[in-house]
Amino acid sequence: MSIEGELYRPLGLDRPRRRAALPLPRLSSVLVFAAAAAIVCGSAETAFEGQAPRRFVDVLAEPPASPAADVAKVAPQPVVAKPLPRPSGPTIISPNPQTGRVTFHVEEATSYRQSPTVAHLPDPDFIEDSQYGPLPVRAADGRRPFDVYRGASSGKPATRIAIVVGGVGISQSGSMEAVDQLPGGVTFGFSPAGNSLDRWMQAARRGGHELVLQVPLEPVGYPDVDPGADTLTAKAAAEGDFSALYASLGKITNYVGVMNYMGAGFTGDKAAMDPFIAELGRRGLMYLDDGTSARSRGKDTALLAGVPAATADVLLDAQQDPAAIASQLDMLEKVARAQGSAIGVASAFDQSIDVIARWIPAAEQRGIEIVPVSALAYDPEGR
Repeated sequence: MSIEGELYRPLGLDRPRRRAALPLPRLSSVLVFAAAAAIVCGSAETAFEGQAPRRFVDVLAEPPASPAADVAKVAPQPVVAKPLPRPSGPTIISPNPQTGRVTFHVEEATSYRQSPTVAHLPDPDFIEDSQYGPLPVRAADGRRPFDVYRGASSGKPATRIAIVVGGVGISQSGSMEAVDQLPGGVTFGFSPAGNSLDRWMQAARRGGHELVLQVPLEPVGYPDVDPGADTLTAKAAAEGDFSALYASLGKITNYVGVMNYMGAGFTGDKAAMDPFIAELGRRGLMYLDDGTSARSRGKDTALLAGVPAATADVLLDAQQDPAAIASQLDMLEKVARAQGSAIGVASAFDQSIDVIARWIPAAEQRGIEIVPVSALAYDPEGR
């Protein structure tokens, strides 16, 4: 019978019929039974008396703590951050091999995201003043720009797609079209070589958009193939010289991470990627790889370093043709339905913006949710 049925069943209706009285046990047996019952009752009273509800609940009973044990509990042991799929819900902690105890930890979801009303304003807790401008940095309490500047998503089970439109700031008309036509779920990639970046940043953030910064990295064939000013070379990164990176990072604020601009020669070089990703992690930023180089070590390096990371699946506008862009968007949807989510990247060209803006409402009617790219990043800190 279910617990609910037992709770509402009238008392006494299921008693068995009284049988003939059995002979009474001898007095010695009664005394033994009474002593055992007293011990059990006393143990139960000790176990349950005066206990207040706790956040961490031990499933198995703990032995009575000694004064030394109480002192030890005051100083928490260091905890190694583990990746969690979601920051809420019960987490079962495996039995301790020494004590055999199993504990349940219920973690409440916490959001550090900026309020939409101030999303266009840089938070001073995440700014390091420098000769290059305001550089992103972790707050004193450990919060990251990745936590605070990220965009919102529903969190509901759905096929999810992130679309990153880069090159914002390069063309004034293209930037205006992107801000005006694309819904807030679309992520914008800002170029540090653009103009009026603070103006476009504020407009984008007011529109609900999440931002990444496109950092120029050394391509194959550099310097004949040149991404532009402040290109971070593999040699400089390997030597710990991040002056070119800082020059890019200081051009804008309120972004969750960086995305490579070109950089096939850089992203395949372990000696360059290891310190580069470590610097991003120190500053609380994610790394988004545009997926154009099969040799890129970006995502693997980031995950090993404990840095949020993601890799794009589909380049949407290699051909500036509306039919070709629409075909790539259909491919992006197929990839997302096959693996649950997918990331597409494009540039702020007029045709790209127009096709994407028309495709998104139809995709949402088919059950697709357009989410910020941070929602699809693997975050080892699991905040």
